[in-house]
Amino acid sequence: MNTVIAYISQGIALVSVAIIVYGTVVAIVSWVRSLLRHDEAGSVQRLRAEFGGNLLLGLELLIAADIIRTIVEPTYRELVVLASIVVLRTVLSVFLAREIKDLQS
Repeated sequence: MNTVIAYISQGIALVSVAIIVYGTVVAIVSWVRSLLRHDEAGSVQRLRAEFGGNLLLGLELLIAADIIRTIVEPTYRELVVLASIVVLRTVLSVFLAREIKDLQS
């Protein structure tokens, strides 16, 4: 059972990394296109909002993977590390979500 949970956690982590990498590639391509077309600043704000959404989703999935991983190894050290990671990623997510909201307004 622990092996299955570990694989699930790794799978979620890989999906989150894929989402972040995908968002990064799309953002870079869109940014280069906007430079070549001499687009307005509005397109850059839209680009930042879309990229931020991908980052936010990736961070939230990484938190889920860490929580699932801790189910397999619930040592005190793992719980402290998990709490630290969750706090850091949650703070990043809150500020990122606020910036995305501001960009979409």
